[in-house]
Amino acid sequence: MGQWWRRGFAALLACAGAIGTAQAVDEKDLLPVDQAFALTASAPARDRVRLQWKIADGYYLYRQRMSVQATDGTPLGTLQLPAGDRHTDPFFGEVETYRHLVQGTLPLQAAGDRVTLQVKYQGCADAGVCYPPQKRLVTVVLPAGDAGTPPSPPSPPGSNGDGLSGLARALGGAPVGGPLQGTQAAEALPLPPEQAFGFEAIAADGNTLLLRFTPAKGYYLYRDKTALRLQDADGIAPGMPRWPPGTPHRDEHFGNVVVYFDQVDVPLPLVRTRADAADLTLVATFQGCQTGGICYPPMTRTVRVSVPAGVVGGSTANRAPAGAPSASSAARTLAASSAIVDDGAASLPLAEDSRLAQALAGSNRAWTLLGFFGAGLLLAFTPCVLPMVPILAGLVAGHGTRLGTGRALLLSLVYVLASALVFTAAGVVAGVLGANLQAAFQAPWVLVAFAALFVALALSQFGLYELQLPHALRARLGAASDRQRGGSLAGVAAMGALSALIVGPCVAPPLAAAVLYIGQTHDPVLGGAALFLLAMGMGVPLLAFGAAAGRGMPTSGPWMTAVQRVFGFVFLGLAVWMLARILPSAATLALWGVLLLGAAAWALSATAEASRVRFGARFAGLVLAVAGAAELLGALGSGSDPLRPLAGAFGQVQVHAPAFQRIKSNADLDRELAAAQAAGNPVLFDFYADWCVSCKEMERDTFADPQVQGALAGFVLLQADVTANDDTDQALMRRFGIIGPPATLFFRAGQEVRGLRLVGYEKSAPFIARLRQAGR
Repeated sequence: MGQWWRRGFAALLACAGAIGTAQAVDEKDLLPVDQAFALTASAPARDRVRLQWKIADGYYLYRQRMSVQATDGTPLGTLQLPAGDRHTDPFFGEVETYRHLVQGTLPLQAAGDRVTLQVKYQGCADAGVCYPPQKRLVTVVLPAGDAGTPPSPPSPPGSNGDGLSGLARALGGAPVGGPLQGTQAAEALPLPPEQAFGFEAIAADGNTLLLRFTPAKGYYLYRDKTALRLQDADGIAPGMPRWPPGTPHRDEHFGNVVVYFDQVDVPLPLVRTRADAADLTLVATFQGCQTGGICYPPMTRTVRVSVPAGVVGGSTANRAPAGAPSASSAARTLAASSAIVDDGAASLPLAEDSRLAQALAGSNRAWTLLGFFGAGLLLAFTPCVLPMVPILAGLVAGHGTRLGTGRALLLSLVYVLASALVFTAAGVVAGVLGANLQAAFQAPWVLVAFAALFVALALSQFGLYELQLPHALRARLGAASDRQRGGSLAGVAAMGALSALIVGPCVAPPLAAAVLYIGQTHDPVLGGAALFLLAMGMGVPLLAFGAAAGRGMPTSGPWMTAVQRVFGFVFLGLAVWMLARILPSAATLALWGVLLLGAAAWALSATAEASRVRFGARFAGLVLAVAGAAELLGALGSGSDPLRPLAGAFGQVQVHAPAFQRIKSNADLDRELAAAQAAGNPVLFDFYADWCVSCKEMERDTFADPQVQGALAGFVLLQADVTANDDTDQALMRRFGIIGPPATLFFRAGQEVRGLRLVGYEKSAPFIARLRQAGR
């Protein structure tokens, strides 16, 4: 702990009970936390434990920050503490503090001969800085008691008394968590990543790993920002993680997400092509936030796990209930075979989830797969898939005799299945290479290129041109089709695989979207299934065509033109959706408005040509026109949400966040600080990232407040955008011990005013008070 404190002390907020001057303090003058507050525990009797803190001179503890939990379910009474010194703290209000020495008594009812307690406390130094909340695990040996002491009841299955849950007690962990609260300034100082988010892994058997994620109290973990892969594991691949139900949460910036506030155990099946024992390296990447505080950059942990011999071809965890080894065996396994190493943040962080991938993923895998199937159905009625109809017709007719419905359906099914296998193979490859694909898709130029591909496809739907393979290649495919013996199952299967190449250019956008989803989940099983269902959805009309033997199925006409136009607008909408990640809110709303008005104009004009659907087309056109006008009004006003474009657009003066001067490196910051010092101006320095929810809230709600902007007059405003989290960004954050954005620092005369540092989100009123103190 002492080493971490001396490396990362600059990351701590100078807050809580600071009663001295707000001047900067040299961290070398501060004691390590265990020297400032020395904790000991003893048991004078079986029914109580004595906790004692020896507090160094110049330091004090908060009574309200002291609490105790039993990690093994032992019933505990209330921690009895003496009265402390009362005073009013500028941050915590009425508090009691202890100096020099404090003893507390904890009543308990223990069944065994020892008890393990998790003790929490927090204290500060008179110099004006506070240590983060501390957690210490102490094991106390209890005096011998009466033989008749009843044992504690066994824990129910799935509780902390069995399976991997028992492992935490052997390691000193405990389930923690808390409810989601409002976006307020962080009440607790941010923990280092390895303390805020614990991660462990053991081998349950030869075909299953058991993973444990442990967010600290007041922190939460994103399920869909988690990626798992194996290194040095020839013949062993990770399957689909079996996440338990989480807490659904509507995130204003990330959309619908699932988060975990408590300890969560996740079985990870292993798919084997070899059965022998192996030493595996599991690489887990995940991301989480402090409730109402900072969002950590994505963290990567590497765990070495020894796996016993298993079953080739699949995971026993897929066939049996999610079990776990006993607490003792799990502890022995981990102690003998696992070495956990914190690699820190990944060099290329995961940006906020792709909006398109989130729409595909949602929070329910069944709906995810159904969504892929539905996308395939929509694509099936575009000219991209229609070339497959005459190919299939030629294969069916090549049988030489009139086929019955059953035989025609069988041939069509073989054709569609063979075509779908091409997409399944692509999904498996994408699942294996998901991490690299994901990193590539975070680059803005990739998003622009991807959106341009949607636009190109949309223009082809409007009839400006046709997207297809070169003539020479199409001729070769046609010749291959002619050489296949009609009606042969093998021939139909071969042509199904070849036909997949024909629809390639048109399917590229949804295929790329699926690849992006697979890259985020690192799941070849779900990815392959999703793409298989996408292809099967495209093949449903072909199956219907085969069952009807080509009778009564129209292949062209006015309805086909209408389908093309609708898909053109859909693809343009997807392009806007992708660009929204890198465009300002006003520009995004304007694009949505123009697109909806264009769709309205087409729908209204189509009524003259389609009399049978005139009423429906007019109604749709009017709805689209109203929606488009609302988006444009929102773009002109203060709207930022396409689903609520007029929120705040009327009766309010349009106000934007102040213009920050962007800096990138330590050298840039030093230059600007020197200039501000020479001019006698205070400095506000803000850390920001695109994937940071609280950063966006701070920008939209606090910095855009007119009263805040008035209080900012006279400040030099600097901002570091650490979205890339590259070496330069990390060096800048390390300089100040910043774990992640948002963080707002204040400087006077070239020196930071530590007592005013803000980590997390803060509303306008307290932030204005902070600004006034910084400007003195």
